[in-house]
Amino acid sequence: MERRTIGAAALAVGAVGLGCMPMNWAYSTSRQRGAESLRAVHRALDLGSTLLDTADMYGPFTNELLLGRVLRARRADAFVSTKVGLLVGDQHIVANGRPGYVRRACDASLRRLQTDVIDLYQLHRADPEVPVEETWGAMAELVRAGKVRALGLCAVGARGRRRSGARLHDGTIRQLERVQQVFPVSAVQAELSVWSPQALESLLPWCAERGVGFLAAMPLGNGFLTGSLTPGQGFEPDDVRARHPRFTAEMMAANQPIVAGLRRTAARHGEDVTPAQVALAWVLAQGRHVIPVPGAKQERWVAENAHAAGLRLTPGDLTELSRLPPARGSWD
Repeated sequence: MERRTIGAAALAVGAVGLGCMPMNWAYSTSRQRGAESLRAVHRALDLGSTLLDTADMYGPFTNELLLGRVLRARRADAFVSTKVGLLVGDQHIVANGRPGYVRRACDASLRRLQTDVIDLYQLHRADPEVPVEETWGAMAELVRAGKVRALGLCAVGARGRRRSGARLHDGTIRQLERVQQVFPVSAVQAELSVWSPQALESLLPWCAERGVGFLAAMPLGNGFLTGSLTPGQGFEPDDVRARHPRFTAEMMAANQPIVAGLRRTAARHGEDVTPAQVALAWVLAQGRHVIPVPGAKQERWVAENAHAAGLRLTPGDLTELSRLPPARGSWD
């Protein structure tokens, strides 16, 4: 399997990572099974999908605890990425970027993950009450202390309102320029998929020019690009898609041409190739510094995603996919 690196971290990871959030956070609580999720993580590692992406807020805390049960025995097989900066309360999420909190949160994550070092520590969101340089400085101290190997930043405002005339990721780039003056950024995580390609406009080029890795979040469009969801099927109340503007019955029906395009491309590559694999191959084709991080909680989906690393789209495929209609029902 092809190997890639995350920017200045210079650490090899699988071409397709594993987003662990769905295992016990944000998606269909009734279908979450701890034992099944553990098998999925082991399967990912077996197939070379070594990047495991989590956050302390997922659960909260239970996602890291779950990964810790795997890492206890297989730490050498994994590239561990977790996040700091968000606190979960009753019906609300708040940012906390105070340096003291960052240090305590890192120690807590290390305990839950049952490891002595985090490969990539990401700032989930900047605290509007704390200069981002202070938060980043505290994270840099963790690198110098040997608790963290590299630092990353998650994109901000991707689902917020866009200022008139502003590009979607202008706010993130401003933050990146600020924190780069304190300590190098090794990776940026932001949404990127066939139906959410906005990162191609400015954020992805910013990373490429500086040798910064790009973790493509939601590369399967929250499951829509797999072709397995039916318009009007409904979602459990605690599922994030129940409140997502692209997952109303009307918008799911309107966006079916995107899935149809993925199916056409998949059919040209063989009867066993799936729309999800085409969607992931499209993300991989955006640059050698790009690593898709699809969420999954079952072994079969983990295996399907991992095998997408071997799918090579032709220039004709990429041209056809670039001409698919834009997704409707966006957050903007």
